Amino acid sequence: MGVCIVGWAHGRFGRHEGLDLEGLIGSVAGQAIENAGVFPQEIDATWLGNLNGGFVPDIFCSSFVLDADPALRWKPATRVENACASGSAAIYSACDAIEAGRARIALVVGAEKMTAVGGEEVTRVLANCSYVKEEAGKGMTFPGIFGQMARHYFERHGDHRATLARIAAKNHRNGVRNPWAQVRKDLGFEFCNTVSDKNPIIADPLRKTDCSLVSDGAAALVLTDDKTARAFARAVRFRARTQVNDWLPLSRRDASDFEGPRRAWSAALAAAGCGILDLSLVEVHDCFTIAELLSYEAMGLADRGTGARLLEDGTVYPEGRLPVNVSGGLKAKGHPIGATGVSMHALAAMQLTGQAGEMQVRNPRLAGVFNMGGAAVANYVSILEPFR
Repeated sequence: MGVCIVGWAHGRFGRHEGLDLEGLIGSVAGQAIENAGVFPQEIDATWLGNLNGGFVPDIFCSSFVLDADPALRWKPATRVENACASGSAAIYSACDAIEAGRARIALVVGAEKMTAVGGEEVTRVLANCSYVKEEAGKGMTFPGIFGQMARHYFERHGDHRATLARIAAKNHRNGVRNPWAQVRKDLGFEFCNTVSDKNPIIADPLRKTDCSLVSDGAAALVLTDDKTARAFARAVRFRARTQVNDWLPLSRRDASDFEGPRRAWSAALAAAGCGILDLSLVEVHDCFTIAELLSYEAMGLADRGTGARLLEDGTVYPEGRLPVNVSGGLKAKGHPIGATGVSMHALAAMQLTGQAGEMQVRNPRLAGVFNMGGAAVANYVSILEPFR
């Protein structure tokens, strides 16, 4: 039995002063049900992807999803956390339930409220997604961890600051066409490549424009089995989905090898029976620009150390052979942790059904999604295709 996406909703990412976590969840849950064209009472269970970790006091928040409609009361509701991949973890949990026959129609929401605390507290919460005893507990932050990964890459393959700036500039230009993006401004290569008061070094060699955004936001999906999906006017099927987890401590691995993402991509493409260039577009987890560069190589689009050529020859641009992050990615769209994986799948589903508006790529047949938790620790790759 397969699983299909038959409905979705996406809110604007950014700073939402008037919405708490409960409000963010409520802003998309009902919309997704309506978009799918199902009755709320047909939903068998709900899943919520949410990190929290101290962003808000609402730790026990799974039942916030039930507020979307009184008919959802008494339905099973579960919160799922797997760092920055919490959204994909929630989706995969719902897929497992559908494939096991425990649910026919599922509602998945991803949401995060990050701006209710200050910048230092955001940094602390996110750092605690590392191996705390050896990393966060000794002052390491995620910009610091990915800065270290970038330095290791540069030591092996040469200085690629300009490559990272091209990734940032590409994604900000793409974000202009995304109505849900937090930053809809084309910053340009020169700005992204130049250290300045407005673009300072955050963790050498990463500049501010190399880092994703602190965001509030939510997105939602309605899933069902492929037999039920035949009755829907549109559906997007999971042709393959793979989760690969690596060790957490950096001391036990070289995170800049991106071995977990590499294994996840290889397994997903094999299960889908296709190659990377059979895909029409890919949404990847560009929490930092170095993560997108490493993703090019992990998915097999370029050999190790040669990802820069994909920007030079235009492969990963919207008009290229394999557009990457036509949504603007986490870099421009924003990165409300629990919402990110759900957002990526929703946007891919929009592309495959021709409903992506100004972001639409031409005649898409297959889409890839790569969502990552931690520094290449929890790795999720989905291959999606139109079902009808």
